[in-house]
Amino acid sequence: MTIYRPHGRGTHMAGAPADTLVERRSIDVVPDSERHGRAFSQFTLWLGANLQITAVVTGALAVVLGGGPLWSLIGLLLGNLLGGAVMALHSAQGPKLGLPQMIQSRAQFGVKGAVVPLVLVILMYVGFFASGSVLAGQAVGELTHLGDTTGIVVFALITAVMAAVGYKVIHALGRVAGAVCAVAFVYLGIRLLADIDLGAVLSTDSGFDLPMFLLAVSLAASWQLAFGPYVADYSRYLPRSTSGRATFWWTLAGSGIGSQWSMTFGVLVAATSGGAFMESQVSYVVGLGGAGLIASVLYFVIALGKLTINVLNTYGGFMSMVTSISGFRGQRELSPRARSVYIACIMVAGTAVALLGKDTFLTSFKDFLLFLLTFFTPWSAINLVDYYLISRERYDLPALFDPHGRYGAWRWDAITVYGIGVLAQLPFLVTHFYTGPLVAPLGGADISWIVGLVVPAVLYHLLARRNSAPVPGGGPQEESGASPTAVGAPNP
Repeated sequence: MTIYRPHGRGTHMAGAPADTLVERRSIDVVPDSERHGRAFSQFTLWLGANLQITAVVTGALAVVLGGGPLWSLIGLLLGNLLGGAVMALHSAQGPKLGLPQMIQSRAQFGVKGAVVPLVLVILMYVGFFASGSVLAGQAVGELTHLGDTTGIVVFALITAVMAAVGYKVIHALGRVAGAVCAVAFVYLGIRLLADIDLGAVLSTDSGFDLPMFLLAVSLAASWQLAFGPYVADYSRYLPRSTSGRATFWWTLAGSGIGSQWSMTFGVLVAATSGGAFMESQVSYVVGLGGAGLIASVLYFVIALGKLTINVLNTYGGFMSMVTSISGFRGQRELSPRARSVYIACIMVAGTAVALLGKDTFLTSFKDFLLFLLTFFTPWSAINLVDYYLISRERYDLPALFDPHGRYGAWRWDAITVYGIGVLAQLPFLVTHFYTGPLVAPLGGADISWIVGLVVPAVLYHLLARRNSAPVPGGGPQEESGASPTAVGAPNP
């Protein structure tokens, strides 16, 4: 096995302590000397990211759109488990490779070809930033008495600063938000259950309705799948020896419990509010808890929950932008100033959309975001098949930055399969502005995400296994203090 020595690019910066709070890494590999933490950190992060108002709204939609409470809860649970398992498989890649999630896509799509799925990923996270800022802006505006517009701007600035600080503060935020939001949701749940007859609510379910059940499954699965393009960003600093199984199960547990908890609350609120919840989600939830000081605390909790997920979206969007542009510029690392510029771009774009759409646009915009999820599932299928079945968890890391190396600039087989995966979903897709022709025969059920996982997974496995060559030496290693960015198996 050939050892590539570092030449100053992507290496440990002279005089920079490994334990600094402000993150220095971006698209470069995290060396073993900077790895830290335990797999349990994935539980606290993803629990905090999912105990928040948008997840509550997602659960409520299962009832608002026509589902019964009982079967909606079961469908959401199934969707969270299925989608969460796919998402957690991506998380398990982080400790092994020490790379951001979307850099790994270069092994499937090529160093430049990875831009194909990345363009829509960036658009998605700008959209999530915007929709999250609107809800959080309402809470911040109420808390500070400065109004929604000022609340949105303040929230966006705080989000950008925390994303710029990076990995350590993001995990710290997740731990705090997970604990605080869990206490708040327990309190809100007690207040809600004191006002309703739970048995009567669940017994109002008129029976099993397959389309509505599949809608609930799809809502939850899509929620989980949306984390896929950046979930490994938050596990890549774990020691290389971290068990993949432990990373998988802690990620699935945190994301699954957090989202199901929030969505269950949403189902019960939607089933008992008579439509008042969907008219003003933040105010309704706070009103359940009380007034005065309690209301102020709950507004803070809602803003804190949204801050966690918005920081994740900003950080993930920044990583996706860097991955796209660096593939054409040949970059292996990013300066702190450039990092701040990328994050500022995400913040400005997301804030502009939030301010433009805060009054009339959000309903249609959320539907547009759900449509964009169509472009996530084929990427996820291709990435997982390649990593676990074709490459068997071994990548030539230096080649991920070299368009003339092992993975090339463009891999048209993967790009073609990706395109087929997107198109295959359209006949089964249900949105307000487009409904596929095969939806009606299925009783109105949306199974597009299932098609988007299965079709490209099968096609890519058939194509890629014929052209796969093993990475010599078993993948990246670290020797004599060299950075893993510059270490790996030689190109064949």
